[in-house]
Amino acid sequence: MLELVRRYVSGYVSLTNEEFALLAEKLEVRTFQRRVQLLRAGEVEYYMNFVVAGLVRMYFYRGKTEVITNIAREGELISSSSSFLSGMPSHYYIETLEPTTLLSITHDNLDEIYGKSVRIERVGRLMTTQFVMQKEEWEYECMRLDTRERFTRFVERYPDLLQRVTQKDLASYLNMKPETFSRLKNQIKKRPAVVKMSIK
Repeated sequence: MLELVRRYVSGYVSLTNEEFALLAEKLEVRTFQRRVQLLRAGEVEYYMNFVVAGLVRMYFYRGKTEVITNIAREGELISSSSSFLSGMPSHYYIETLEPTTLLSITHDNLDEIYGKSVRIERVGRLMTTQFVMQKEEWEYECMRLDTRERFTRFVERYPDLLQRVTQKDLASYLNMKPETFSRLKNQIKKRPAVVKMSIK
């Protein structure tokens, strides 16, 4: 389980065994069943979570409609970042979509190990930068791409999520109506397979 985190962190900075031990000591293993709310709007986010197994979504309400802003799977982070960093109440709900195992760290514990290791602090800074860049790119795509392009781009990147997440949730995440998502998905199923032929 910790090896997954080590591989993830090594994508940013390679830590020594001693440095990684500092981080691992502060990580909490948390397990949840399907459809458990980890955070409700109005609560403070105390954890940054690394998904070891399962799926987690983050959303808010526009009127009575859920608007999903993130779906995190294995090897990804999820948290109400602004609340985690500021200590202010979150605008978001966070909920498991499958039985889920998380490795989590509190803000206080993260600050503590930042004070003990400059390299771990650098990991945190790089991860935060990457998160902000990905969020901005996703927001840009949602505004720039039309409905079909957003759907196609998503399917190319995350084909497994078509089987693991409900159409309603995926439609919300992709900012389209469920019936539009269903139509586009059916078009993919009906698309004839491409047969590659070798020319001799």
